[in-house]
Amino acid sequence: MKAISGCCCRLHVLGAALATSMTIGFTIQFLGISFQKRPSFFPLPPNPWNPPARSEATAEGDPPTQTLLCRPQQHLVFLKTHKTGSSTIVNILHRYGDAHTLRFALPARYQFSYPSLFQARKVKGWHPRGHPFDILCHHMRFNLPEVQKVMHPDSFYFSIVRDPVSLAESAFSYYRGVVPAFRRAGSLAEFLASPQQFYRLGERGNHYARNLLWFDFGLDPPAAPGLAPIQAALLRLQRIFHLVLLMEHMDESLILLRDALCWSLEDVVAFRQNLRSPQAVYTLEPSDVARLRAWNNLDWHLYTHFNRTFWARVDHFGRARMAEEVTLLQKRQAELMQCCLQGGGPLEPGDITDERIRPFQFGQAPILGYALRPSLNRKAQEMCQRMVTPELQYKDILDAKQFPPPPQGNRSQSGVR
Repeated sequence: MKAISGCCCRLHVLGAALATSMTIGFTIQFLGISFQKRPSFFPLPPNPWNPPARSEATAEGDPPTQTLLCRPQQHLVFLKTHKTGSSTIVNILHRYGDAHTLRFALPARYQFSYPSLFQARKVKGWHPRGHPFDILCHHMRFNLPEVQKVMHPDSFYFSIVRDPVSLAESAFSYYRGVVPAFRRAGSLAEFLASPQQFYRLGERGNHYARNLLWFDFGLDPPAAPGLAPIQAALLRLQRIFHLVLLMEHMDESLILLRDALCWSLEDVVAFRQNLRSPQAVYTLEPSDVARLRAWNNLDWHLYTHFNRTFWARVDHFGRARMAEEVTLLQKRQAELMQCCLQGGGPLEPGDITDERIRPFQFGQAPILGYALRPSLNRKAQEMCQRMVTPELQYKDILDAKQFPPPPQGNRSQSGVR
């Protein structure tokens, strides 16, 4: 009990400002909005390759090396791709934006009319001459001109990708009930033996069945054969997105993100969200891997392209420095899991009795979640609960703060019954 209490105390010493501003609530920012007309299409900011240096003393008593000061970036566009671990990133953004009273671009429900291309008019509270939003992070099919109508011109664009082999296996498990191409097949092996037998281009829901990453990035299949149009599309994306993370290397991804945004390590510590039960993961044969890469060839090109840019960025960051920071991140995550979580890790959904933190169940595979230790004090419980709150519930919390219902008296005066 003492160890738990000490851990939680440390949690709140490090995150006092975070907890305080979260408790205060979300200030509504509609007063004082400028109605000066904004251009419908902003030029993108330069894609920064060099993150600002940090101060480090070379030896005890030595002055720190010369540094460039950086300011935390708070204008963020995160393309939340499907089945890539993106819910973990969204939880980080939800908590950071909540703590700093940032204004989220929110959908009316939980996605921006996906699978249609993103449209600015689908953002709740958006007006063509209104103030831009600070964070955009919910599911959409990317559409740059419309995103730029909603967001600040200096926004930082980033996303996350996953090996299309494991992504496709996860998609089959999760979306099988709503994807015609998957429904017609008795199993993943049967689908892979002859995917063209089950897949019909343009059929509603079938975008989940092939090249899902390519689709989410707003790209259409190339009109011309060959690698040239594929490479041209990928270079366009590289000019738009300042950083593309890798699900398979989430810890390294979070360190690169922290550095690029000039955030603290505490800002990016997270518990993995939307995890499948390990028993629900299908074991792929080598022949399955080859077939999945061939079937999702556009995704494979996209993934390998951003895999190269990711590791080039790690090299620029420094491998030794990366290893050191990953160790610190993992240590802090382990401390918080021990401090916050009943059982010290993820649980089956049936073991989570609190509906506020039970993850939404969809598809055939159980989605794991977390339960909090019952012995937490009030402040520790508030902070730990934010770390385990699933995406849908947290979106509702932010929505209620940003768009509170009018007072009862105003409702009557306006004629609403």
